[in-house]
Amino acid sequence: MHVFIVYAHPSEGSFTHSILEAFVDGLAESDHSYEISDLYEMNFKTDLDLAEYERESGREKNRDIPEDVKLEQEKINRSDALVLIYPLWWSDCPAKMKGWFDRVYSRGFAYECENEQHMGSHMKVKKALVICAAGHSVEHLEEIGIIKSMRTVMVNDRLIGVGAEQAEMVVLGGTISGEKGGRERNLKKAFDLGKNI
Repeated sequence: MHVFIVYAHPSEGSFTHSILEAFVDGLAESDHSYEISDLYEMNFKTDLDLAEYERESGREKNRDIPEDVKLEQEKINRSDALVLIYPLWWSDCPAKMKGWFDRVYSRGFAYECENEQHMGSHMKVKKALVICAAGHSVEHLEEIGIIKSMRTVMVNDRLIGVGAEQAEMVVLGGTISGEKGGRERNLKKAFDLGKNI
């Protein structure tokens, strides 16, 4: 299986980066191939410019797709699985990743609209997986409704909603609690997710 990983965190010393490394180690254990778009390392442009907005709004449908966006779309379509790895910041992914969705999920690729009707997607993703590192415990995030809202947006809208045949979100929580064995347990889970993808 070929896996495309979209990763968003500015620090290589972060726990999120350790999760990425553990996940990749799991992929290697099962001989899966992979490629990574590290959005911060790439300095990925996240804001739609006027030309992109006009294309997306339908005013100028024939405008060209920017080259950096085309490259990301090609990575999606040559993969068997799309994996998103990021930290939970203010109940969502980092702005860098949100901007990746804004630009890469373009008209004619992730969606098509005619007369305000959604006409489907040209994305070819069989499986999608979200791995999110969170400071609070999973129990706390479930209790206050954050995980439910994250799944609604990330899984139902940004993955299933654009044609992923199956999608799952795994929250690796409790990273700030200092709970004994918590870090190791989360890293083992990330490894297993890669190994068993």
